[in-house]
Amino acid sequence: MTEGRQMVRIALVAAVTLAAWAGLGVRLAYLHLGENTHLRDRVENIRRIEKEILVGRGRIFDRNENLMAMDLSVKHVFVDPVRIQENGYGGFIANQLGRLLNLSPATIASKIERTGRRHEYVAKYIPEDKAREIDQLGFNGVHFEDVSARYYPRGSLMSHVLGFSNLEGVGSAGVELRYDRYLRGVPGLRITEVDGHRREVYLRRGVDIRPQEGADVHLTLDQHIQYFTERTLDKTMEEHNALGAWAIVQEIKTGRILAMASRPAFDPNEFRYSQPEERRNRTIAYTYEPGSTFKVAIIAAVLNEHLVNPGDLIDCENGMWLYNRRPLRDYHAYGKLTVADVLKKSSNIGTAKLAMMLGEERVYEYLRNFGFGTAADLELPGEEAGILHPTRNWSAISLSRIAMGHEVAVTALQMVNMLSAIGNNGFLMKPRIIDRIVNAEGEEIYRSEAEALSRPIRGETARLMCKMLTRVTEEGGTGRKAKIDGYTVGGKTGTAQKPKDGSYSDSANIASFMGLVPAEDPQIAVIVVVDEPQPLHTGGAVAAPAFRDIAEQSLRYLDIPPVPAELAYHFGDEVPEF
Repeated sequence: MTEGRQMVRIALVAAVTLAAWAGLGVRLAYLHLGENTHLRDRVENIRRIEKEILVGRGRIFDRNENLMAMDLSVKHVFVDPVRIQENGYGGFIANQLGRLLNLSPATIASKIERTGRRHEYVAKYIPEDKAREIDQLGFNGVHFEDVSARYYPRGSLMSHVLGFSNLEGVGSAGVELRYDRYLRGVPGLRITEVDGHRREVYLRRGVDIRPQEGADVHLTLDQHIQYFTERTLDKTMEEHNALGAWAIVQEIKTGRILAMASRPAFDPNEFRYSQPEERRNRTIAYTYEPGSTFKVAIIAAVLNEHLVNPGDLIDCENGMWLYNRRPLRDYHAYGKLTVADVLKKSSNIGTAKLAMMLGEERVYEYLRNFGFGTAADLELPGEEAGILHPTRNWSAISLSRIAMGHEVAVTALQMVNMLSAIGNNGFLMKPRIIDRIVNAEGEEIYRSEAEALSRPIRGETARLMCKMLTRVTEEGGTGRKAKIDGYTVGGKTGTAQKPKDGSYSDSANIASFMGLVPAEDPQIAVIVVVDEPQPLHTGGAVAAPAFRDIAEQSLRYLDIPPVPAELAYHFGDEVPEF
């Protein structure tokens, strides 16, 4: 090769090299000095991140600050199939994870074997202690993700009131649903930049909005009274082979609900495995014909109008009466009974004749004032209004049937609230289940107050009714099994046939008892309803003993003393008067 040709080749190499460097220089200058909007956007998008800062839900407490619902820190377990496949320990890891998580190793192995995947969930919502146990094994390619889960430390206790929040943290039933906007709080937002290793550059943080923690909800319910109530319902269901049972304990003078229980029940920690009927709060979402407990409202209205006195006699027609050519019967045949004994013996005929004295319009007006036919607007979702048709839709015999608790539909809440009005000098109070709501800073942002909705009857009528209702639980009354040693109980039994195929069933009944105690100065009202008990089916045999158990334990727990003997109501066959 001649010297000239070598020089040419060196010159060409030098020219190419210079051209390359020149091109790089031009490109570099262009990148630094030019607009390059699309390139700058790409860089910014790579470095800039937006992160939503999640926040836990507020807690739920009973009235004594016992914790009923809270958020727990838990973990999601996921694997990196690529990393595990590189290490070659997939089968061993699948077996160990399966053992610790109680999962099928084959299922885990199928996820580990997925080619090219970097993130496969193995298990979600794992307790932190279990996650630590897995982490201590030091598996390369097994990772954890911090999340929170709703936890109900008392299990099924109070489940129908508490409800539950779903896996996304959204309230889906009960208090969790109704007060979701307070409980869930407000997530924060952070807009920042990260370096090449995805680590945040704190000095480049642009937006940092702190999350607002969810507020705490304090209930009027008492977990101890709730426990007494639920345990008694379980016992009643078992003893009487019932389809369902529900009960309410209410503080008479304030309207506060101290216990609200429904059976069947569910565990809100495992809500995904429950059935709709198990999640149904029957105290407010199940309407039924109340039967004889409804007579309390009718007799109170007649006395309030001074149309009769408790000692006036009513002809009960020896057990069968034709009204508008339709027969009306009593469970037992009676001749003439006093008004007080119509209540004590629960005469259908006697109560129907008293309703006739009032007439349709006044009966309807009194029932509306007692809260029937409209929802009480309790702080829970799913409350039913019941059925009370306007008088224009009544038939020729409706008045006689409504008087005995047919042709109407009520909830247990409406019934116990009506009875509480009688124990509260005639004032119908708004029932309450929320006491207060407190934000994360400890500030009270809501407090419920006692509120009178109406006054259907005068104070003197209410006090007279309390006296008359005590006779129901004395010898000869239908509610003798509701009697509590040392206390005077005023109450009423109910046994209603369930409608079926356009008529009334001969074998399916709703048995109920509602009562207030101590009758001389009523403090609490309790209602118990049992759906299709067998073989015993009357309110006096089935629901009255359950009432006694709930009321007696509640009285002792609340430290409500009996009324002194010299002030207690004891009438026997004597009829109380105005």
